[in-house]
Amino acid sequence: MIRVRAAFTASALGLAVVMSWGVMPQTADAQAQRLGMDTSRGVYSFAPNLEHSLPAVVKVQALGRASVASDDGPKPIQGGSGVIIDAANGIIVTNHHVIDGGRNFTVDLPDGRFLDAELVGADEDTDIAVLRARGTGLTQVAQVDSDELRTGDLAFAVGYPFGLDQTLTMGVISGLNRTGRGDTIEDYIQTDAAVNMGNSGGPLLDSRGRLIGINTSILSGGMGGGNDGIAFAVPTRIMRFVVDQILAHGEVRRGQVGMVVGSLTAPRARELGLNIVRGAVVYDVRPGSAAERAGLKRSDVITSLQDRPMVNGGSVQASVGITTPGTQLPVTYLRDGKEGRTVLRVEDAPVHAVRLGSQEAIARGLTVRAGSDGVVVQVVEAGSLAASEGLKAGDIVTRINKASVRSLADFASAVDGQDRLHIVVERDGETMEFDLIR
Repeated sequence: MIRVRAAFTASALGLAVVMSWGVMPQTADAQAQRLGMDTSRGVYSFAPNLEHSLPAVVKVQALGRASVASDDGPKPIQGGSGVIIDAANGIIVTNHHVIDGGRNFTVDLPDGRFLDAELVGADEDTDIAVLRARGTGLTQVAQVDSDELRTGDLAFAVGYPFGLDQTLTMGVISGLNRTGRGDTIEDYIQTDAAVNMGNSGGPLLDSRGRLIGINTSILSGGMGGGNDGIAFAVPTRIMRFVVDQILAHGEVRRGQVGMVVGSLTAPRARELGLNIVRGAVVYDVRPGSAAERAGLKRSDVITSLQDRPMVNGGSVQASVGITTPGTQLPVTYLRDGKEGRTVLRVEDAPVHAVRLGSQEAIARGLTVRAGSDGVVVQVVEAGSLAASEGLKAGDIVTRINKASVRSLADFASAVDGQDRLHIVVERDGETMEFDLIR
């Protein structure tokens, strides 16, 4: 009974970590230490669990072009935080948006040193970037599989907010598999640990000081964009895949299954006779693709992939986007209100740039159809460059590079074999321009 009471009391204080440590300690002092009690000071503290990880958290500065009129060298253009995951090789993980646009990079260590760093590679879709810094006496953080997390676990965000020195904040895991912010590659950890400007790229740690995610963004209702208790982190499950790909290839090589999906919205659900708004609608299945061989069809609603619930199009994109070719993915889907199951085999990315059919054309993440107003964008593929640049369903394509687009054949001809596309569209009576560069 005494042990049960001790565990219950710790839970009420938000300090229940007993179960993660295995067998209950035999002495009162050891038991108190396991529960976060610093017996020498008589206070609860997670400092002993976190102190070994804090030296691995660094400040990242992205530097721009040097001023012609100054000899002071390149100027900082933006900054954030990062975390060392491999001390021997100086490998640091941060956010893509922290380093985006930078030409040179530096990292400030907690001990006061600063090091030059080189960009190994970055992935905009997951907002992950990898830097390498050469230095001695570096510390790395331990990692844990983010799939082991549970809502209610303690979480600690570490970084350099608002130009301050290294700062630690505490909260809980507020939610998992968060993908409701769009149709990009998303599978976030949500936490209420305070994350502010400058925290981007810093680690989210568990109560034992192990890395569970990379802080990347917040939702804020305030005019100043401050913390409102809703922050998101890229889980280690995704981070490790991206980092491994970048270290191996300098870029992320993703598999594909040959289908275009979008989020299941309330209007679309009513059209399909469904009373749910969570899932991914299949908008297109490419001929000869893995999706076609698996028997998937247009208007199927994917509810589970690889035994993970699919909240929207971003869920599917995240699951497929961090899977290597050859992997088998079990799928659960709804068709005409009835549940079906199949298996998708992930394939290498397609070689052909354009697929032209009688009713639609598919290229560079865009599915377009000929309409009375011209060539209309029907679907923007989740995670594609077209999606990140802001193209939307309903846009009317009028020009690509210097060629007018009046038909599907015009679209296919203008896109085929081009590394750079300057796309002009009409949207709500306004002309908008986008550049897609691969």
